[in-house]
Amino acid sequence: MTNIIFILPDGTETAIDASEGTSVLQAAWDNKIDIEGACEGCMACSTCHVIIDEQHFAALPDPSDEEEDLLDLAWGVRPTSRLGCQVTVTAETDGIRVTLPATTNNQM
Repeated sequence: MTNIIFILPDGTETAIDASEGTSVLQAAWDNKIDIEGACEGCMACSTCHVIIDEQHFAALPDPSDEEEDLLDLAWGVRPTSRLGCQVTVTAETDGIRVTLPATTNNQM
């Protein structure tokens, strides 16, 4: 199990444990963290946009061109933004801090 700390739009922090190999989006859903994911994780929208802490962001694989294109549609994008459906929980992500933006841009 890997620890993920979600920082909700109101600043509240919620720590959860997630199984390795699952996505950050699925881990959020499994633990009733309010994140939309309108396309259900098939990378066809930007509603699972999250902001990763700098330490863990640097250790993640680079986003694909498709993911970067979708992030262009997201609200409140930061340099460490990713789509939650594209970030896989691994031993290296233990303790990752994931900030949820205050709103999403659902164009589906």
